[in-house]
Amino acid sequence: MSDIQLKWDAIYHKRGGTTPQPATMLSAYTHLLPTQGLALDLACGLGGNSFFLTMHGLKVDAWDISTVAIEHINNNCADVTGIQASVVDISHASFPTNHYDVIVVSRFLDRQIIPQLIDTLKIGGLIFYQTFTLEKAHGIGPKNPVFLLKRGELLSLFPSLSAVIYHEEACIGNLNKGTRNEAILIAQKL
Repeated sequence: MSDIQLKWDAIYHKRGGTTPQPATMLSAYTHLLPTQGLALDLACGLGGNSFFLTMHGLKVDAWDISTVAIEHINNNCADVTGIQASVVDISHASFPTNHYDVIVVSRFLDRQIIPQLIDTLKIGGLIFYQTFTLEKAHGIGPKNPVFLLKRGELLSLFPSLSAVIYHEEACIGNLNKGTRNEAILIAQKL
């Protein structure tokens, strides 16, 4: 078992097994989701996005490095059909080509796999990506700059996709309102 897996197992064990709410990008832009198809919830954690996607008609492959997170999803999806939860080390994963209608990535960043994410997305498919930025209004999220986006970087990581929504509030205006410390991209493969 890797140090990263042990770290995330401990984090999810402390959270007590409650299923989180879906990411802001999903709840705010639900109307953009297809009503059927196959989704990948990458670095799915305790499955908030996965459960949300199945409620909207999608079948979901939920991948995370944490066995605790995947066990939580499998133990709580007895009444939910359509989630295939698997322990996957994403940095060493093999992604099928032209396979997913929707890909969701929330609060995870590995720039090296971006080309594979684009390749595994079907033509017409959407990527919903939300993660932490270097410019922080509040002290939440990772501190290591390897896991933080520079201003405008998320948009530049997907140049071959057509941006539908790009949202990054930075440190402008009332810092106690809005989606701070994170960038959101919803883009389509044409």
